This record gives sequence, C-alpha cells and structure tokens, in this order.
Amino acid sequence: MTYPWHLYLMASFYIMAGILHFIQPKMYKRIMPNYLPKHDLLIGLSGVSEMILGFTVCMPPFKNFSIYAIIVMLSIFLLVHFYMLQNETTVIKIPKWILFLRIPLQFVLMYWAYSYIQL
Repeated sequence: MTYPWHLYLMASFYIMAGILHFIQPKMYKRIMPNYLPKHDLLIGLSGVSEMILGFTVCMPPFKNFSIYAIIVMLSIFLLVHFYMLQNETTVIKIPKWILFLRIPLQFVLMYWAYSYIQL
C-alpha cells in the first residue's frame, strides 16, 4: 500500500529522533525528571520505541496500532516538557517561549499522527 509522502516524513522524524537518543544521550539525560527512575534505561527505551514506531507506522498491519502508540508516547513526553518549564537547570540557553511552544506542539504532533487513522 502506498501512503502519502507526509506519512513517510512523519515516520522519518520519529526514526531520526529515536537515533538521536543514542547519539546524544547526555542531552536527554539532562531533561529527564528527577522523579523518574533509571534514566539511561528510559532514554534507551524511548529511543528504540520511536524508531520502531517510525518504521511500523508505514506497515499496513501495524499502522493504526503504531499511530495510537505514538499518541500515547507523545502524551508521556509531556511530562518532560512540563519538567523543563519548571526546572531551568535542565535547559541551556533555550528561551522560555520555546519551552512553552513545545507544549501545544505535542498536541499538533498527536493530531498529525491521528490524521492517518482513516488511511
């Protein structure tokens, strides 16, 4: 089945984001909330999850499950975004307005994923 090019674009974003978890783990470790345990494990699991979901969202038997999983994953990542807003030591030279902008961006990304359910 052929999907629109923008689904493949979304898939590539998640695959690249997942790879970044392994290329720059220190960046992700710095933004992990203190109340979450085993930061290294969680960073690795989220990176692997993003890569798997990026690949499987383009596979017809897994597409809808992957879309819902992406939405759940983005919802969980909101914890990190709120933590970054509250804890200024996690961010280096990122303006506060960008941190605020990331919150609605998560919902835009969720909607983007959800828009492919009917395909």
